[in-house]
Amino acid sequence: MRFDKKQIILLLACLVLGLFTINTNVQAKTTTVVVGTQGSDAQIWRHIAQSTAAKKAHLTIKVKEINDGIQLNRATAEGSVDANAFQSYGYLMSYNHDNPQGKLVPIGTTYLEPLGLYSKKYRHLRQLPKHAKIAIADDPANQTRSLQLLQHLGLIKLQAKHSTAAAIADVQENPHRLRFYPVNSSTVPRVLDDVAAGLITNTVAQESGLNVWHDTLAHEKLNRSTQKNINIIAVRPQSSHKPAMKKLVQLYRQPSIQRYIQKSFHHTKILVKEPIANLKESNHG
Repeated sequence: MRFDKKQIILLLACLVLGLFTINTNVQAKTTTVVVGTQGSDAQIWRHIAQSTAAKKAHLTIKVKEINDGIQLNRATAEGSVDANAFQSYGYLMSYNHDNPQGKLVPIGTTYLEPLGLYSKKYRHLRQLPKHAKIAIADDPANQTRSLQLLQHLGLIKLQAKHSTAAAIADVQENPHRLRFYPVNSSTVPRVLDDVAAGLITNTVAQESGLNVWHDTLAHEKLNRSTQKNINIIAVRPQSSHKPAMKKLVQLYRQPSIQRYIQKSFHHTKILVKEPIANLKESNHG
């Protein structure tokens, strides 16, 4: 059977089109990723999961809420969760220290949620009296963060060796004779009537109707001293180089996603594109 020139050209065109279609279908294969999260982050990731940006990235995101940080990290280490997004870099380092057999690695930054010093009795930091009773989180990561904010404000001084992890016992100088009242971080807003002031994470403050920009005596700012407080996306070491994991970081930073976050959370989540390597340097500096 002989083909003329036009038939040959047509057959070649069909062959090329078929190969292109097959290649496109392979490239467009959708990957399912289970993202473990909690609190306001769950709302964010449910929005991301339904977004056009996720579809364009060929990701099917399933959001799994686990409202306990340690259990969420363990679920990630064990593989029932592919990646988690809820914790600060400092929290993750503390977890890894306590769980050497199930360490996770950060693959990208998301935001800084400024921790603030809130009061129902005083409007300005200078009004805070001596011997003031201060509610503070009782967990290591948030207590360290709270004490470091107080040190930055000049209210206390910590022992130098406890610059990366500190507890109330590590307060070296306390000229204002502040009295610390340790409670679960989520309950600090509920005890504000009984104390002079309380140190509250932004997520907890938001859930209690408080705004870090308007309702604090003072709050954290994004600088080198707060880099370890930046939130991150964490995965198992063997998953850190998977394309789908890198896409999660890129998705979070999409302009359309950021507009939703800023509108929903009153601009209290500060987008951070800091390289993970910089956070590591800060932690060891």
